[in-house]
Amino acid sequence: MKKRKIFVDGIFANNAAFMLFLGMCPALATTNSFMSALGMGIAVLATLILTNVAISAIRRWVPNEIRIPVLIVIIATTVTIIEMLMQAYMFDLSQTLGVYLSLIVVNCIILGRAEAFAMKNSVLDSLIDALGTGIGFMLGLLALSFAREFLGTGGIAFSSLLTGQPIWGFQLIPDGYTIPLFQESSGAFIMFGLIVALINAIVTKINDNKKKKAAAAKLAVAAEGGK
Repeated sequence: MKKRKIFVDGIFANNAAFMLFLGMCPALATTNSFMSALGMGIAVLATLILTNVAISAIRRWVPNEIRIPVLIVIIATTVTIIEMLMQAYMFDLSQTLGVYLSLIVVNCIILGRAEAFAMKNSVLDSLIDALGTGIGFMLGLLALSFAREFLGTGGIAFSSLLTGQPIWGFQLIPDGYTIPLFQESSGAFIMFGLIVALINAIVTKINDNKKKKAAAAKLAVAAEGGK
């Protein structure tokens, strides 16, 4: 499998959030603000990279009968280390993410890529797969959080990941015209559905155009052959 295809598919065709609908718990729960979504995206990306590389490196020595417990132990250890580092150096962010940081252990994306890809491919390919999948999931979180925070509060606030101190922000929608619903859990489902509908409409349009071009090409070939 070409390395570029592995990377690009993880971001677009097999986007964990909007195409495969994996990792919905953190996607809906931590996207009420842009910064919390960024923090969760970084944590998931780091976990994917470390676990995919580690599992791919030892895959030849893991008996098939106990592979799932081994994968879970590696993932749990990695998440624990990342959580401890975030508590030490990104305390405010770790408090904001709360229990959802620990729940990365049972995130379907992590175990799914470990089982379906890392256990069957080289370390380099597994690293590329982790980067593509992790970046794709992070972009999904950021898109969802941007829409929710912007419509719910009227703007976006940026803060330091390390200290939690505000850095910069903007307010475009006056307070009286915001939609606080999008800051609630129900608003997360609504916005997620709207984004998925938009993506599906775009994908359908692209596929229809491809079919039309293919049909036109066949007609052109048939016309040339009939001469």
